[in-house]
Amino acid sequence: MSQHLNFQENNQAIFKSQGKVRVTDLLSRLNEEKKIEKKRNLALGVAAVSAVTVFGIILTI
Repeated sequence: MSQHLNFQENNQAIFKSQGKVRVTDLLSRLNEEKKIEKKRNLALGVAAVSAVTVFGIILTI
């Protein structure tokens, strides 16, 4: 989470100093956010499947 905040702070500082927004910068930021979101979704999915599996094992005992 802290990496994401640092990334945003750095980009905001760059945009303020330049005075204009570049499309390539926006696209690269969008791609980075998509990668982070995919990783979070994968982790959440694995956690959900693990929880269901453990619950099922407990019920069968």
